[in-house]
Amino acid sequence: MHGEVEVGARVTLAQVAKEAGVSPPTVSKVLNGRSDVSRTTRARVERLLDVHGYRRRTAARPRSPLVELVFHELDSVWAMELVRGVENAARAHRTEVVLTRSGTRHAPAQDWIEGVLRRRPLGVVLVFSSLPAEVKQRLRSWNIPFVIVDPAGDPDPDVPSVGSANWAGGLAATRHLTGHGHRRVAIITGFEDMLCSLARLDGYRSAMTMAGLPVDPALVRHGHYDVRSGFEHGMDLLAGRGRPTAVFAGSDLQALGVLEAARVRGLRVPQDLSVVGYDDVPLAQWSSPPLTTVHQPLRHMAEEATRMLFRPDDPGRPGRRIELATHLVVRQSTAPPGGSAAAPGDAVA
Repeated sequence: MHGEVEVGARVTLAQVAKEAGVSPPTVSKVLNGRSDVSRTTRARVERLLDVHGYRRRTAARPRSPLVELVFHELDSVWAMELVRGVENAARAHRTEVVLTRSGTRHAPAQDWIEGVLRRRPLGVVLVFSSLPAEVKQRLRSWNIPFVIVDPAGDPDPDVPSVGSANWAGGLAATRHLTGHGHRRVAIITGFEDMLCSLARLDGYRSAMTMAGLPVDPALVRHGHYDVRSGFEHGMDLLAGRGRPTAVFAGSDLQALGVLEAARVRGLRVPQDLSVVGYDDVPLAQWSSPPLTTVHQPLRHMAEEATRMLFRPDDPGRPGRRIELATHLVVRQSTAPPGGSAAAPGDAVA
């Protein structure tokens, strides 16, 4: 079927097929998103279609009234906050949300693009650090807008995205601890290939420098943003005589692991150890003690990413980036060394 394309005046479908070294039916399969075409052939045909200005008539195949949200994992608390944000914004446009789990924290799996072209959603919100060039090209050629919401990284410059101020969050958390008089402040952050982790680490380093304090490499740890990683690093950090008096954890889940490590080591929080988390997921206020943390507006980030898909002027305009502010929420897990927690207050910028 060739009815889904507009053919430029200077070239025919047969000419594109000839240039690509394939048959016209193969070009038609590519145009219609069929999966029974090899990757190299599809890429060659797609490139030629772009060169010759082919555009699919989106009205020929109606889109599904769906927004697709794509994760590499769905079993974390912060993931649920993103789901709620997408649902809130989609509901305002009378649109449903479909969840897809695919790939790694860096990009969706290679076979994901075939499925999304068959589903034909109104738009796609992705929780990855970037997208392969072929995926971006195919989504654009099918006029499917997409936005990355990126707590795990920093997308390519041509990818529309919504993020948060990770450096400022790391700075605020660490300044809160040094302001209480802590001199040995440890940090547990994410993997070194995640730019959000590096940004929070840079904020920590900057705060330590502002306080005139050295950064002890032994107090800088990298790991998963989960409870187990926080517990394992916490057990190690709190084992020696030169242990830190405060820990800045790169996620609330890591912070919960540190709290458990402190309990196992016989340390009281905050009298013997202060702990600051990151994200401010709902669970943070119910920890024991309630967790001081950096509020990352996960739900708002997801809402804003979804709204970008519905803006008629620029649904996923390449290169557009929105960065939302973070702020510190003071609860009862921090105090001066050897002291007790002050009464919890409002959020601190």
